[in-house]
Amino acid sequence: MRLGLRVFFGFFLIAGLSSVILLRVVLGEVKPSVREVMEDIMVDTANLLAELATDDLSTLPPGAALDDTRFARRVRDYANRPVDVHIWGLRKQTLDFRIYVTNAQGRVIFDTVQGAGSALGRDYSRWNDVARTLRGAYGARSTQDAYGGDVSPVMYVAAPVRSAQGELLGVVTVAKPVATVQRFIDRAERRIWTAGLGLLVVSLGIGVAVTWWVVGHVRRLRRYAQEVQLGQRQPPPKVPGELGELAMAMDAMRERLDGRERMEHLARALTHELKSPLAALRGAGELLQEELAPEDRQRFATQVVAQSERLTELVERLLALSALELRRGPEHPQALRLDEAVAQALSAMADRLAQRQMQLQWVRRDPVTLQADPELLALALSNLLSNAVDFSPAGGLLEVSVSADGVELRDHGPGVPAAAFDQLGQRFFSTARPGSLHKGSGLGLAIVRQIAGLHGWRLRFSPAEPGLRVHLDLRAHFTQASQTSP
Repeated sequence: MRLGLRVFFGFFLIAGLSSVILLRVVLGEVKPSVREVMEDIMVDTANLLAELATDDLSTLPPGAALDDTRFARRVRDYANRPVDVHIWGLRKQTLDFRIYVTNAQGRVIFDTVQGAGSALGRDYSRWNDVARTLRGAYGARSTQDAYGGDVSPVMYVAAPVRSAQGELLGVVTVAKPVATVQRFIDRAERRIWTAGLGLLVVSLGIGVAVTWWVVGHVRRLRRYAQEVQLGQRQPPPKVPGELGELAMAMDAMRERLDGRERMEHLARALTHELKSPLAALRGAGELLQEELAPEDRQRFATQVVAQSERLTELVERLLALSALELRRGPEHPQALRLDEAVAQALSAMADRLAQRQMQLQWVRRDPVTLQADPELLALALSNLLSNAVDFSPAGGLLEVSVSADGVELRDHGPGVPAAAFDQLGQRFFSTARPGSLHKGSGLGLAIVRQIAGLHGWRLRFSPAEPGLRVHLDLRAHFTQASQTSP
């Protein structure tokens, strides 16, 4: 199972179980809480009626009923009183208290229910509400009874009626069907269900968002790891929290692994490159120890100097490339005229061009301004021009073009096989120079490629028939300068 599904199902399970448990607990408390509130109100009502019935019960003859007393008339007036009120959106049109009174022996002497359902004259001394009250305890009971055509639990709460001397005169019982408040219970349950389901939906929405957030960042880390595995140098993704720390740790690990692999490759390539000049130096040094003709001694001494210069150039370029690889971008970017920078680089190469009797041709020279580090731009142009001169035949033509697309150099040398284009710009990869089997170190184009990468440029190669066309593509980072061409 994928990570996103696992996280979502885990969150769904936790949120679902929490919601169900919470709903069960809350819904389980609604009905008992309503009944408790009902009972509290009925206790107050029963005691109030007991006080009102005290005078009539005190003067009532033994065995008589309360039908014609002031208390009975007022209670029946209550039972017949019309009412039409709205309680928090619910309509109430009936008064639902049933009130009956028993004497000290538990016989019913008054009942608000008349007719066939009346309990008048019955012995209620064994019902909990009356029996417990007669014994001096709290009397209450709940009994299934008919109400509105249905059978519903009816709650009964009793209160004792006592004379001024404390004598027990009787019991007043207040009854109320639970069905009368069922509408309020149902509405509360509906609201709780609605709120609970809404909470569950919101929780699931949050779960989806959290899952998407976590999985999205994890996928970014996975994509970054895959790019590193393919050899692509990408900055670590910006991820918050512990995932961000993981990204930084992965980047540090990549840097260490890249550094180790780069050092191993560099050591192998450098060893290979140093073998030839060191062998030449050793051979020339051994011969110089012997007696030689002046012209031979001069030839071997010249060879020692040439090989020493080759080693020096190799070390300097390798140091320059290593320093560039440690950078994250140009350190001192500023607005520069690209055509003027190319002209300065060509001016520095004038003596070498004259020595090889090469001709220079400006194919195009547009005024272009770009943001770049001046030292790095000069180093890149110098290495591009040096490479083009090295691979041009003596007396050849070097074509230079500066336009909105960037800088393009074309030599008229032997060119490079198309299969080798992807390897151009790699360290220590080079092809033989015209007229000799000598190869360069390949560090010049490697430096150019590294500088291009720091600025966000691209270094491209294409065949020129004859020769090679090198294009430093700056299109993403230049701005057109003035319209006046120099």
